[in-house]
Amino acid sequence: MNMNNYQSEIQKIRRQTSFTIALVGNPNVGKSTIFNHLTGLGAVTANYPGKTVALNIGPAEYQGLSIGIIDLPGTYSLGSVSEDQFVARQEILEGHANVVVVIVDATNLERNLYMVLQLIDLGFPVVVACNLMDLAAKHNICVNTAKLSEYLGVPVIPMTATTGEGIDKLIETCIDIAQHTMAINAKLPAYGKDIMDHINELTQIINKYMIDKPYNLSARAVAVLILEQDEEFIKILAAGQQGQYVLGKAKAILENIEKTHGEKPAIRIARERHGYEGFLADKVQQIGICQVSLSTKLWRFSLKPVTGLPILLAGLIVVFLVMYYIGGFLATGFDLLWTSYISPYIKAAVFNLFGHNTFAKTMLWGFDAGIQAALSVGIPYILTFYIMLAFLEDTGYLNSIAFLTDSLMHKIGLHGRSIIPIIAGAGCNVPAILGTRVLTTRREKIIACTLITLVPCSARTAIIMGAVAFFAGWQWALAIYLIDFLLGILIGRMMAVFLPGQSSGLVMEMFPFRMPKVATVLKKTWYRFKEFLIVAIPIIAIGSLVLGSLYETKYLWYITRPMSFIIENWLGLPSVAGICLLFGILRKELALQLLLALAIVQYGPNVQNLLHFMNKQQIFIFGLVTTLYIPCIAAISVLIKELSWKTAVLITLFTITLAVVVGGLANQALNIFHLF
Repeated sequence: MNMNNYQSEIQKIRRQTSFTIALVGNPNVGKSTIFNHLTGLGAVTANYPGKTVALNIGPAEYQGLSIGIIDLPGTYSLGSVSEDQFVARQEILEGHANVVVVIVDATNLERNLYMVLQLIDLGFPVVVACNLMDLAAKHNICVNTAKLSEYLGVPVIPMTATTGEGIDKLIETCIDIAQHTMAINAKLPAYGKDIMDHINELTQIINKYMIDKPYNLSARAVAVLILEQDEEFIKILAAGQQGQYVLGKAKAILENIEKTHGEKPAIRIARERHGYEGFLADKVQQIGICQVSLSTKLWRFSLKPVTGLPILLAGLIVVFLVMYYIGGFLATGFDLLWTSYISPYIKAAVFNLFGHNTFAKTMLWGFDAGIQAALSVGIPYILTFYIMLAFLEDTGYLNSIAFLTDSLMHKIGLHGRSIIPIIAGAGCNVPAILGTRVLTTRREKIIACTLITLVPCSARTAIIMGAVAFFAGWQWALAIYLIDFLLGILIGRMMAVFLPGQSSGLVMEMFPFRMPKVATVLKKTWYRFKEFLIVAIPIIAIGSLVLGSLYETKYLWYITRPMSFIIENWLGLPSVAGICLLFGILRKELALQLLLALAIVQYGPNVQNLLHFMNKQQIFIFGLVTTLYIPCIAAISVLIKELSWKTAVLITLFTITLAVVVGGLANQALNIFHLF
């Protein structure tokens, strides 16, 4: 990349973000891991002009703020000997970053603090990220980061980049510094008295004779660079008259240092700095058993693939069982309560007002069956799921899941945080779609919302278990889940490739597990559930009125005629199934209940179960199609709210087309191979 392109990328990131952060450190301290945590895959690699060394530049999002991240080449110091050192130093000197984050190795502080001291000498706003804290603890090296912060006068953040521990604290500290809500009172390194005297002497000369200092550095910073005999910097000074005069005055000081110590001033400065580096390491580092809390140990287990994936699987099974059994128990109880104590009064009121006619029956579809449909899903399933979601969220486990799945999610254009609403879709797609608000770009929301509509919610699970598994066999129910999963991966990957834009990084708050407060869990649950009620009940009631009017006026039977080729020939289903698929948009488990009711109307009272008018293959195809197309009218309504009505229509049409195409192909394949 030429200089103009490089400058273009730098200016672009500065223009599009609130402020920028530079990451610097040696190549082995997890700098790239931290960069990837912050930016995801939304990074551009730019070659520094005139050098073969590359920098990574990318955006990050945190609490509504857009932040530019510049990943500088790995280096141990900011000299100008190697290209890496030169590029890192120049990028910092040119002031493209508002905050400089130095990543150091907690297991080897004595070798890693050198660059921190250099940057403090130069007067830059420094934050120290003390990484590999977990590895240090394993080696019984305990680092007192608070004490180190006191000695340096700059923030020191303990981190374990591989698990994301400390990422949130790091970014919050950088934000406070960039927005000037936190002042840095860096303590200048304490070198030997004679060196300090020479630095002060040269600082006074620079203050007296230099008005314009390179890179707007302080006089002391210029003095240190001169004493370090930085060749590139000395060339800049030599190009101006004031700089030449200062260099002339500095010559005597340099000679004095060399004469006194018997070595070059640059070597002497380095030796003094290394000595102070060792002093700091001795003061803040102890060898012994480091105490780690049980919650932290469990949290770290949840982040490792070997232990984290089994924990995740067990957690999903628990959530599913709670939703299936407790939700099912509550749904049965609520339906009994409604039909026994509420529905009779609604029917009596409607019939007294309008009489026993088609209009009155249509009203009952909306104000009786419609509201019952919304609440019998909302209270047993969605309310239950929201309680579990708030509990897992406050324990911190959801962030562990996000971290664990981050690399997989990036392959489909998302980041780890998006796995949370996708998993939530297994309970109900409506709150899951609302949960995509944590995503930062419209592209990510579209991908996530599309994938969420393919996640079998509790209502579709009722059809898969209650119809397919019961009548066709558990292996065919499992086949539906497998087909749905593979389609989700394929569609996500295709959308990631073809939708314009790129994944953004999202800084996630990472903290060890903690015990949630009951009041906080209930407050979050009510806030989310209230929003569901406000959005879902009116939509479901109106949809019920429309479908009810079609049913009561017999027009619904005419609607199936244009669909007969698709329903009967392509999908191989009885015509009555087409009506049920249409009604499934209101509420998916209603499709199964209605299928039997309409079958009795069409085939007679002898129909007692699905096998009286459908074979096992047809039951499987019905379950597959029902699983794949748009979950319900409530999901469509929140898609409109979160994206737009055009995008909601496109997703709806896409899922319907997908269900018809996949269902038809499955039917034709089963006809050919005679698997039933």
